[in-house]
Amino acid sequence: MKAHTKETQAEITPQKSLTFLKEGNLRFQNNLKANRNLLEQVNDTSDGQFPFATILSCIDSRVSAELVFDQGLGDIFSVRIAGNFVNEDILGSMEFACKLAGTKLIVVLGHTSCGAVKGACDNAKMGNLTKLLEKITPAVNAVTEPKDISLRNSKNLEFVDTVSEKNVLLTIERIHNESPILTEMEKNGEIKIVGAMYDVNTGTVNFIG
Repeated sequence: MKAHTKETQAEITPQKSLTFLKEGNLRFQNNLKANRNLLEQVNDTSDGQFPFATILSCIDSRVSAELVFDQGLGDIFSVRIAGNFVNEDILGSMEFACKLAGTKLIVVLGHTSCGAVKGACDNAKMGNLTKLLEKITPAVNAVTEPKDISLRNSKNLEFVDTVSEKNVLLTIERIHNESPILTEMEKNGEIKIVGAMYDVNTGTVNFIG
């Protein structure tokens, strides 16, 4: 499999980009890999890059977007931060990726058993991590069940995973609210913005909606 060129990138639609990722995750689940020469891709991309997707994911060591979607060099922009939320810098990176570098898809990828989400559920406090976890607190508050306070913590994995999914949806909402550039591109059909959850137990990516 060759690295993408300006020509092949231009031919890819937002829906086709999504299909590429779904097919890649199926290969990953079945322990199959596309036939690609990574050193050849180093050479192919030395003069430029033409990725088709931008993926915002957590720093969790089990959730490497390139691996779980079976993609090669030059295929995707990968943005990683604990809790996969957006801020001004990440939104700027996404705007660069889509408006200037030509990617057709943004995926906000959460995952099960997320440590950052667990910390937010427990209202953990520790140095600079405190401010980071506060970015996830709106998702914790938006999940209204269970009401029993004793069940609203990191020990309740069902609650944690529900908060993780809500965090993905709220992150997409923030992208729409805070990036007129990306919102306009999506409105014009130039890009799609979607959410997904990665299951650390199975390797499956489930797209939301």
